[in-house]
Amino acid sequence: MLYYLSQWLTEYNVPGSHLFQYVTFRSGSAFVLAMLIAIFFGRRIINRLQLMQVGEIVRDLGLEGQMKKTGTPTMGGVIIILAIVVPCLLVSHLANNYMLLMLFATIWLGTIGFLDDYKKIKKHNKEGMKGKYKIIGQVGIAIVVAITMYVNPNMVIATNTSSVTQEGDGVTELVVNDNEVEKAPVTTIPFVKNHNFDYSVLTSWMGEDAAQTGGWIFFLIVTIFFVAATSNGANLTDGLDGLTTGCSAIIGVALVIMAYLGGNVIYSSYLDIMYIPGSEELVVYMAAFIGALVGFLWYNAFPAQVFMGDTGSLTLGGIIAVFAILIHKELLLPILCALFYIEDLSVMIQVAYFKATKGRRVFKMTPLHHHFQKAGNSGIDAIIQRPLQPIPESKIVIRFWIIGIILAAFTFVTLKIR
Repeated sequence: MLYYLSQWLTEYNVPGSHLFQYVTFRSGSAFVLAMLIAIFFGRRIINRLQLMQVGEIVRDLGLEGQMKKTGTPTMGGVIIILAIVVPCLLVSHLANNYMLLMLFATIWLGTIGFLDDYKKIKKHNKEGMKGKYKIIGQVGIAIVVAITMYVNPNMVIATNTSSVTQEGDGVTELVVNDNEVEKAPVTTIPFVKNHNFDYSVLTSWMGEDAAQTGGWIFFLIVTIFFVAATSNGANLTDGLDGLTTGCSAIIGVALVIMAYLGGNVIYSSYLDIMYIPGSEELVVYMAAFIGALVGFLWYNAFPAQVFMGDTGSLTLGGIIAVFAILIHKELLLPILCALFYIEDLSVMIQVAYFKATKGRRVFKMTPLHHHFQKAGNSGIDAIIQRPLQPIPESKIVIRFWIIGIILAAFTFVTLKIR
């Protein structure tokens, strides 16, 4: 909205109106607006949730301070969604396909989480929406994203070419982006010199004509997997005050850097990463995302005054996955979002082991963050029961944040390890 107003003002040479043409200025504006909306309007929403008696239902699992959280307002994810969408509507270029797709995904995922929270509150239990319906919703948005990237003529990439010249004892490598853009199921992979990987390679056995189509089908499968895994991983991680909020903000910082570099033809050439025309507008979206989380953390930090609920956690994980897919960085998610996936795996391992051994457990409690909250048992299971003494909730959260920062830094390092 303000973006288009600035264009009109620029025609009349109004001082300062041209600033909205810069992605960096609009991104900074989106961050500040999102943070302020989350802080100031968040307080009103929390008060409203309290009046509506929309409180968290807590089961007694024997964790320190757990029962004190009973009745804390939930569904605070509404604050995050509002703080993301409003700044994007105000300062972004709404004709941009990437921005529109991200806003659509945000509303879609937020609706799934909202319905899940609503059913929990209505039934006064922790069951909520059946898991299969949440999966259907996650698969649905993944299909929409993948098909849109396949059919939209404006969603293209420009890959890199490199030339090596030897002058005396020295070797010079020049990397430039191709002048021609293409539509191909290409992504970025770590630990190799040329970071571009074409999914069509995996379907080359189908023949030259069908390989490209097969590559897009494989891309669709990968998209579904990452959207579902990341969304559910963020949902499982949301068990301690500020845990998912802080981890998601850290991931968001890493993603916004990737989007900015990949959307700039000069930086993408210099760093030997693919150039994605038009994706620079995603920087504005992710800036709003980070700002919304920072603002929400004002109330969600220990001791939390509001919980995001599934309205927030399912949405955050899905946003991260969709964003990474749009900038062709989805295969970096296993490193960047390792904490979310480890939380996923801890639950699967626990359930499988419990059934196989008829009652024994690998972890004291899952998801994994609860393992560190619970006291361990000495004896035969002492090794896997460590730490024997419970760790305070705030310390667990901070340590997870530190691990998240390390993973984010390592994600960038992998692009230089060859």
